[in-house]
Amino acid sequence: MNTSGKKMISLVSPCYNEEDNVEELYQKVTSIMSCMEGYEYEFILIDNASTDATVQKIKTIAATDKRVKLIVNSRNFGHIRSPFHAILQISGDACIVLASDLQDPPEMIPEMLEKWEDGAHIVVAVKKESKESKVMFGLRKLYYSLLKSVSDVNIIQNYTGFGLYDKKIVNILREIPDPYPFFRGLIAEVGFRVETVLYTQPRRERGITKNNFFTLYDIGILGIINNSKVPLRIATFFGFILSLISLMAGIGFFIAKLLFWNTFQAGIAPMLIGNFFLFGVLLFFIGILGEYVGAIYTQVLARPRVYEYERINF
Repeated sequence: MNTSGKKMISLVSPCYNEEDNVEELYQKVTSIMSCMEGYEYEFILIDNASTDATVQKIKTIAATDKRVKLIVNSRNFGHIRSPFHAILQISGDACIVLASDLQDPPEMIPEMLEKWEDGAHIVVAVKKESKESKVMFGLRKLYYSLLKSVSDVNIIQNYTGFGLYDKKIVNILREIPDPYPFFRGLIAEVGFRVETVLYTQPRRERGITKNNFFTLYDIGILGIINNSKVPLRIATFFGFILSLISLMAGIGFFIAKLLFWNTFQAGIAPMLIGNFFLFGVLLFFIGILGEYVGAIYTQVLARPRVYEYERINF
């Protein structure tokens, strides 16, 4: 318990094979927080069963600085469950979440704290631009626009989770039993006073990104499934339209055959094309339905978000 009278700030960084970055991340965070008067802090790093020297380097730091706390997962639980679990372990008055690859600049911390002190419950960092691939940044921007247009809540565009969250928000998150949460959607769902800080995302200097097509697809489809019923309604609407078109086409062919009994032949090509099109649409929407069923299945299982192998300095 903090007995100094200072406010406690909890910083959280998820890690996976970031041996090239964790030491510099620690140095930057320590340097910034040491200049912030009126605050105590803890720095929680949660490691997703790294296969390199990440854990050993964090343990070395934690041995000399008790403010550094480490959670090591028993296996890799993915990029969604592990960070959320770490957020729920904080003891501070506010929580700041930042990536361990230094693409979430720690230099933004003072500005976030200033807005928090002014009364904001949530301070989100929004990318105004990025030094990563322009194609990827454009695709992400397009996705966020799509997600915002179909979501039931106001999804913040170009926001990845980097930000500050008051302990009131963290306590609300603790009450949500979702074992596979879409964090950005939950933040939009809870409401409260939200402030924004803009930043330019730097290029990753060391190490390689852990995101691939499957992780990006996972979080992309999760965002839509968890925050919108629009895909299901599109399936219903599309099915009705196709049924109506098929009925009209059938009536048209029937009338044409009656009028030109001996000469009219529809041919097999229209039927083959129509069948392939309808089967494609059907499989697509079965896939959408499967995603919703899979999300429900995950909720029903209600398994823990992670299993911890060890904790240090808690």
